[in-house]
Amino acid sequence: MQAKRLYFIDAVRAFAILMMLQGHFIDTLLNPIYRDESNTIYNVWKYFRGITAPVFFTISGLVFAYLLLKAYAKGDDKQRIKKGILRGLLLLGIGYSLRINILSWLTGYFNSYVLVIDVLQCIGLALILMVLLHLLFRKHSYIYSIVLFSIGCIIFVSEPLYRNLTLDHVPAVFANYMTKSNGSVFTILPWFGYSAFGAFLSTVFFRHVHRDRFKVFSIVCFFIVGLLFMFCSTSFLFWLSEVTGVELFHRSADFNYLFIRLGNVLILFALFYTFEQFLKQSIIARIGEKTLSIYVIHFILLYGSYTGYGLKRYFTEALDPYEAVIGAILFMIIVCIISFHYAKTNHFVYALIQKVSGWFKK
Repeated sequence: MQAKRLYFIDAVRAFAILMMLQGHFIDTLLNPIYRDESNTIYNVWKYFRGITAPVFFTISGLVFAYLLLKAYAKGDDKQRIKKGILRGLLLLGIGYSLRINILSWLTGYFNSYVLVIDVLQCIGLALILMVLLHLLFRKHSYIYSIVLFSIGCIIFVSEPLYRNLTLDHVPAVFANYMTKSNGSVFTILPWFGYSAFGAFLSTVFFRHVHRDRFKVFSIVCFFIVGLLFMFCSTSFLFWLSEVTGVELFHRSADFNYLFIRLGNVLILFALFYTFEQFLKQSIIARIGEKTLSIYVIHFILLYGSYTGYGLKRYFTEALDPYEAVIGAILFMIIVCIISFHYAKTNHFVYALIQKVSGWFKK
């Protein structure tokens, strides 16, 4: 079986990274007096900003699991497994490093901010967990699919159980992956659920993408299932609660953002998969290949990683809507230009890490 390259994924990643750039810029620098919940434009912006993280986690699971399946089908996935673990550790390391303020450290000031968990650490840990799941179930394709889908559902439905979790007696370096009480932006739960659903989709693509009419069928399914998640998942959870008497279903339905966001992701997949032929080799696809470089560069420029001097230091909550929108557009363009011309691909980072890891093996 020859698995095809899924070109639409790069376009989806490009959309997500651009939404992240403008979202972080506006959210950080827009004056609070303009955060008007009654304003339609603001609410639309806020809603679409909320799609970014679910897309990233779903895509990461889909791509990574798909590559593992391709390697296993060729009879040798050892190299891909090693590369996956290395990439996961790399993301963990970069995620922590972006919280470091070297100038502050040189003055002898240290704080626990460096232990705060963000999206990179969660994706890095998710990739490592994906490797473990692949090793356990790679010989049982359909069981693998069922396990991944079940993990996603369980994580989403059980969200009320860990929503306000506090782990006061657990060291922060570990607790921060599970609780936001110490300032973490993301936690492995519920976000690993999106990675699990993405990996589930990878098993479906891997088994059927070579078939005739699969693309049309999958696009239709993405639209239908996406709409069902968006508009029917809450009612379904309430129904399950009534039928089973399980209160957890009711609590999950009361704050059902996870399944609704998954529906948003599937609709987005359908749109980009529909227009995939127009996106191959486009600037959008190229941006999608640079997500790590773009993320790192934007973090340094906006939040002042390593030095403490970023746009946030000078313009926090200081811009009006027009300044914020124009600034966000310029910010996206500048970050992408830097990524293209000064960080030609993400491979320069991986090559450096591989070289360093090679030194330790000697």
